[in-house]
Amino acid sequence: MWDLVLGDRRINSLRLVAPMWNGTRGIHRLGGAVVPEGNQKKERTMLQFLTDHFYDVEALRGYLLQREMCKVHLKNRSFTWLEEQHGPYSAGAFFILKQGGAVKFRDKEWIRPDKYGHFSPEFWNFREVPVEAVDASDCEINYEGLDNLLLLKELQSLSLQRCPHVDDWCLSRLYPLADSLQELSLAGCPRVSERGLACLHHLQNLRRLDISDLPAVSNPGLTQILVEEMLPNCQVVGVDWAEGLKLGPEEQPQDTASPVPA
Repeated sequence: MWDLVLGDRRINSLRLVAPMWNGTRGIHRLGGAVVPEGNQKKERTMLQFLTDHFYDVEALRGYLLQREMCKVHLKNRSFTWLEEQHGPYSAGAFFILKQGGAVKFRDKEWIRPDKYGHFSPEFWNFREVPVEAVDASDCEINYEGLDNLLLLKELQSLSLQRCPHVDDWCLSRLYPLADSLQELSLAGCPRVSERGLACLHHLQNLRRLDISDLPAVSNPGLTQILVEEMLPNCQVVGVDWAEGLKLGPEEQPQDTASPVPA
């Protein structure tokens, strides 16, 4: 509480109220009346909450990151109970659809969730119909979640474009799909490097591989050449073969133009 005096006038007291925190559900309200002193269940300010639980910004950042990873872990839990009840195809399809991806059963139309995450339950009737294509673009699939994806033994096409948690370890787990997988897209996966691409040597039936826009790959041009040698029957797309190739000093182009007279 402060009183301000300007000349011979006294301005009424001003009260500053911090955002209130209710302890469980986040910010309860901004501003408003002060909690009465006699109220036994006093609400704490946001600043007090942060002070009580975190000593610095790094601690807060670590806490938020941990919460986010817990959410990812929950999304990638195993659906073995669904596999036992509805079969591997329906269980794997349910995992992809819950992630926000799309699936295509053999001789069926694509099944995709709407903008609210809802999707048709008709896939439960396809217990004996293999899933031949999966579009998991932008999904939060991680190493553990692949357990559900690998249930689809007849999978021919798989898109993992821009999946933030797909890394080299994930690619090392794709070998169970070696007999069926023909198309694979890893475009825009930020954690995929040359080491992960080397693990794809098991997938000798691949016919098309998209490795465009992989920021963890230090030399895209050379990597494409090596992948093409590793998978001779596969069309590797997304990278200019000369991109990232570094020339030695003796290979640098020389300027042979005549000097301009002064």
